[in-house]
Formats: sequence, structure tokens, C-alpha cells
Amino acid sequence: MNSFTYVESSESDPEIPLVGGDVTEGVVRVGDTVRRPVGPNAPLVHALLGYLEEAGFPGAPRFLGIDAAGREVLTFVPGEVAGRPRPAWLADEERLASVGRLVRGYHAAVAGFVIPEGVRPSRGLSEPPGMPPAPRYPAEVVGHRDYTPDNIVFRDGKAAALIDFDLARPTTRVDEVSNAMMYWAPLCDPVDADPLLREVDVPRRCRILADAYGMSDVDRSRLVEMLTLGTRRAWFLMKQRAEEQGGGWARMWEEGIGDEIKRREAWLDRHGAAIDAALSTP
Repeated sequence: MNSFTYVESSESDPEIPLVGGDVTEGVVRVGDTVRRPVGPNAPLVHALLGYLEEAGFPGAPRFLGIDAAGREVLTFVPGEVAGRPRPAWLADEERLASVGRLVRGYHAAVAGFVIPEGVRPSRGLSEPPGMPPAPRYPAEVVGHRDYTPDNIVFRDGKAAALIDFDLARPTTRVDEVSNAMMYWAPLCDPVDADPLLREVDVPRRCRILADAYGMSDVDRSRLVEMLTLGTRRAWFLMKQRAEEQGGGWARMWEEGIGDEIKRREAWLDRHGAAIDAALSTP
């Protein structure tokens, strides 16, 4: 899908900074549009958003073109996002279940998407030495892969839309669900969780998400294995991005994301069996 020039309206609107993400900087709202820097994965993201628009999927912004400043122009998605500090409803289980349903709805909408010829997902950097190999399960969908509270828009107390598709690429359904669990269960040492989520029943919340998504028995059986391996790989990837890409990645590393990942790995070693039992119990 070729990018095209966005034609501005005759009336000029002010640029209002939108904050909350960890990596992408320079995101602003202009009227009913959002302007973002063009990332290395833009060809795939633009094709994906175009497909979702044609499929009638309401839970994603529309790509409108490139403005005179060289930025992506997307439709602004109205609603409520769990920015920082996190809102009191972060632990609400009805909202949690709606996240699972939104992810499933996205997968249903994107199931027929074929990456256009000549467009390749941005792999970014080569895999660093010492990183464990990825699981050998075949990709099933082009996933969003970044279901943070900052990237899900709620309306009327329910997850209604996804934003920020920068990390989209082919992946498995279990990786997608586990990514949502990581942020919403959450899957981490309680010391690293938002205060609103430190006392929650994490295995129960994993089950709520899995049930709302309609997760298969096979994927439930693979989840803890893939979570553990993905966490081990994440330490190497985050370190490499911090060293070679800088910016927000370097800031996150300096703030201790590497140590947080190590604590998550140890936490999963202690609690993986409880999560597996919660997912598999009839």
C-alpha cells in the first residue's frame, strides 16, 4: 500500500501533545486527527489499517495519509485510555473481559489479511548473541503485539478500539493473548505492578481473559511455556534496542526495565503452575 499525501482542511487546528506511551515521541492531536512519526514498520501498518477499514472493523484508527511535515495522519479514536497515573477502574474484571473480546474481534477481522507483495514486517535488529530461540509455532495472524493500557480505548466501560500498531507482525494467537495478560493480569513481580493491581488474583484474571477471548485448550496448554521463553528473550531484545536505537528504549533500560524482566522471569517460575491450573480447570 503506497502512502499518500494528506490534504489539510482550510481551517487550522492547534497541535495538542498526546502523552502516555513509552517509546514513540512527538504524537499530537490536530482536530479529529492524530499525527505520528513514520516508523520503520509503516508499510505493514498502513496496509493493515487499510485492510481493517475495508473489513469494517470499528476498533482501529483509519490511516489518512502523510502530512506536509512527513507525519502519519490517523483518525482520532474517541474514548478513555488508562494513562498515568492509572485510573481506579484498571482492576475491574468486566473491563478485563472486554479486552479479551476486543482482541478476539481484532483477530477475526484480520484473519484474511495477506501482507502485500514487497511489504515486509520490520524486524528491526538481528537477534543478539545468547538469546534463546523463539518457539517454533507457525504464525496465525498479523498481531497487534502491544496491548498495554495506553493502547486500548474504552467506551462505556468496555474495550472498544486498539491504537498504536507499530509492533504489528505475524505471530501466534497464544502470543497475542499472553501479551494482553502481561499488562492486564498482570504477569510480573508485584513490586513492579501498578498499585491498583498488586493485590489481585493473577491466575483468576488470566482465566477471565482466556475465557473472554475463547482461547483453545491447545493454546492454554502452551501459554506458560511461551510466556517464560518470551520473557527470557525480552531481556536480550530490550538491552539491544536500548544500546542500538536509544530514545525511549534507552530511557526504559536506564529506568530498570532489564531488572524488571528478570523479576518477571523469577515470578513466572514460582507461579506458572498456578496460572496453568487456572487456565485448564473445567
